[in-house]
Amino acid sequence: MSNKIKVGVLFGGRSVEHEVSLQSAKNIISTINKDKYEVVPIGIDKDGRWYLQDQTNFLLHADNPKLITLSKSSKEVVISQGDKANLIDLSNGDSLGFIDVVFPVIHGPFGEDGTIQGLLKLANIPFIGASVLGSSVAMDKDVMKRLLRDANISIGKFLTYRFASKENIDYHIVTKELGLPLFVKPANLGSSVGISKVSQKSEFETAIMEAFQFDNKIIVEEFIEGREIECSVLGNENPIASIPGEIIPQRDFYSYNAKYIDESGALLELPAKLEENQIQQIQQISINTYKTLSCEGMARVDIFLQENGKMIVNEINTIPGFTDISMYPKLWKLSGISQTELIDRLIQLAMDRFEKESKLKTSY
Repeated sequence: MSNKIKVGVLFGGRSVEHEVSLQSAKNIISTINKDKYEVVPIGIDKDGRWYLQDQTNFLLHADNPKLITLSKSSKEVVISQGDKANLIDLSNGDSLGFIDVVFPVIHGPFGEDGTIQGLLKLANIPFIGASVLGSSVAMDKDVMKRLLRDANISIGKFLTYRFASKENIDYHIVTKELGLPLFVKPANLGSSVGISKVSQKSEFETAIMEAFQFDNKIIVEEFIEGREIECSVLGNENPIASIPGEIIPQRDFYSYNAKYIDESGALLELPAKLEENQIQQIQQISINTYKTLSCEGMARVDIFLQENGKMIVNEINTIPGFTDISMYPKLWKLSGISQTELIDRLIQLAMDRFEKESKLKTSY
């Protein structure tokens, strides 16, 4: 009988970031320590169905980000609730075995927003990353920015609009408040999906309509001139921050294509060329942001460094990209932690938190 820890890698999902998740899962499964862990790949299709996958053949067109897709599987499953998470075959009700810990690597809605985290808490299973609260508030850019502002962490100016009031969004009022150019974004999405940079009135309405295709709440942000610095954070109560890196976009901004498809879309400066005091300040801001938003396990914090030295937090990602070119694992490798060791630490953090929470009283 194997003494290996069974790690359920949960990937795919209903989000428009589905394909990014497939790439992240591929990288995690290929770099995890197979001597210590038994991988249980669970792919979620775009309709939300869960399938137990073959870890040697769970992707089609795995090396092509434009064509990558989830392989078909006949074993549709659910996770049962109880003392341990049991995978159940929906076709016959048979048990397919227990899972010790889950690595959710589903980017965007239905994965990064607290929904999967809530399900896993109900199933009584340890999982990697922020819990329900940290996931949900970090995912919603509007709520995130309000919490950071209340914690005296510098953010850019922004306005929030809901779908019901879309007819009342006035270009002149917005530009008077935020200036030009500006960015229009879905409030609850990542990977630069649905984002538009607006430089003139003719682009504004199209950008609003684009953002509302992906979310019923959008934010409009001021354009911030500055270097794009990213910092990885790791830990629960006492998180640590990586050496920062810099994104140098080669297009108008750091788009979805630049992140995952177009290899020439951006340059990565690793490490970022910074003074020692700037590095320490970025690391501290990243940790403060992480703690303010109740994050755990892992997150990547994105910061603008202006010419005058001011640092402005753009956003945080609680399930950052984990592809072989993603900044989160790259920055930890730069900081002396390999991807294999990083996954090991993340699993341990998940199990430590679960053990601590299991000691809490559930009756009075």
